[in-house]
Amino acid sequence: MKPVVVLGGTGFLGRRVMRLLEERGLRAHSLSRREGCDLTDAQALARRLKDLMPRAVINCAAHVGSVHYVGRRSADVIHDNTLMIAHTYAALQQSCPGALLVNPISNCSYAGDSPAQRESAWQGGPVHDSVLPFASTRRMIHAFAHSYLKQHGIASANWLIPNAYGPGDGTDPDRVHALNGILIRLILAQKKGDRTVPIWGSGEPIREWVFVDDVAAVLVRSLDGGAQVDPINLAQNKGQSIAEIGALAAELLGYDVRFTFDTRYPDGAPCKVMDDALFRAKFPDFRFTPLDEGMRATIDFYRSIL
Repeated sequence: MKPVVVLGGTGFLGRRVMRLLEERGLRAHSLSRREGCDLTDAQALARRLKDLMPRAVINCAAHVGSVHYVGRRSADVIHDNTLMIAHTYAALQQSCPGALLVNPISNCSYAGDSPAQRESAWQGGPVHDSVLPFASTRRMIHAFAHSYLKQHGIASANWLIPNAYGPGDGTDPDRVHALNGILIRLILAQKKGDRTVPIWGSGEPIREWVFVDDVAAVLVRSLDGGAQVDPINLAQNKGQSIAEIGALAAELLGYDVRFTFDTRYPDGAPCKVMDDALFRAKFPDFRFTPLDEGMRATIDFYRSIL
């Protein structure tokens, strides 16, 4: 049985994908910098893929962090991610051109002022300036997918993904998405007995949130679906503001706390909620993890390690 290679298989999403592949009896092999495979080295990646000859590659590798981290490390973020995308497609073409490449693409790549995130309007305007170094490389995935399919027959399946949260992410609030970052800060503040906790930004931006295991499930299910170059939203068509997430987190923690809002931090785009019509047509039976259920699991994880 040919394996499924997971790029970034030691990261937040990659570990969940690896676990799910193994639970389903599929051979899974991780390639990551932590394991000695730097995706910015094209020839090294090509050699590893040639040795493995996978049936598919799920690309969970990225240099990413919070909107504040991306702003500070903008040149590093755009440089590293551009190299990883280019080298991944080049390595597939050289070593295993018959493998399907599955790409999760962050929905920050939608136009920054988009009132509704529908696939037909995906690139209908510039990305929000706060995420430009990362979001522009997510759009680049689509350009590479089209170009390599046209010239070399490389098949890609692309998914637009909202803000993922869940157990297994890091503990640095600056390197995780907003929901996990809020939980980390609240748990640490509760342990210290703080009565007031700051929220970074105004708390007004609305985001769609998805439990990490749900993302992994869709990526694995798409292995048998063939090429899907034009991306589809992995969507529930619902969102909550940062302030609402903070309030729900405090309730689940049993934490009587007052929030302040530090507007020195940028908010980013005002609203990121994705239309789910195409997703429901493709996976009508898919059940998303309820937000409170996923947050409880995430709280249990962080309480166990913080």
